Amino acid sequence: MGWAGPALECATDVRCRTLQSFFSGRGSPLESVAAVFIATADKHQLDWRLLPAIAMVESGGGRYGRRNNVFGWNSGRTRFETVAAGIEFVASRLAHSPIYRGRTSRGILAAYNPSRQKYPPRVIRFMEMLDGSPVE
Repeated sequence: MGWAGPALECATDVRCRTLQSFFSGRGSPLESVAAVFIATADKHQLDWRLLPAIAMVESGGGRYGRRNNVFGWNSGRTRFETVAAGIEFVASRLAHSPIYRGRTSRGILAAYNPSRQKYPPRVIRFMEMLDGSPVE
């Protein structure tokens, strides 16, 4: 996988440490970009758990992602220069595209993969594993 260079510092953000531990405990190579997930979610005002949870469902947390696409974006056909570039691209789309803009995480998930009714609950389960709080 094409990572974006050295991992950002997670020492001051409990969400980042939680995400690192979550990925590490599941054998996910995404542990090294936990800070990118947090910073990007904050930048785009998304729930910090959403993108990591999508990555868990779509690519086993990056273990089965191809072309630095850990989200299955465009049925996995889209290639990103780095995993971090993919995180930024998908976050930007989820925050600003008319398809997703203004929706809750549940609404985003319903639109993200509309042909599979079991998809949102699978992602939500991972989101709730991260910190135990309910998903809106």
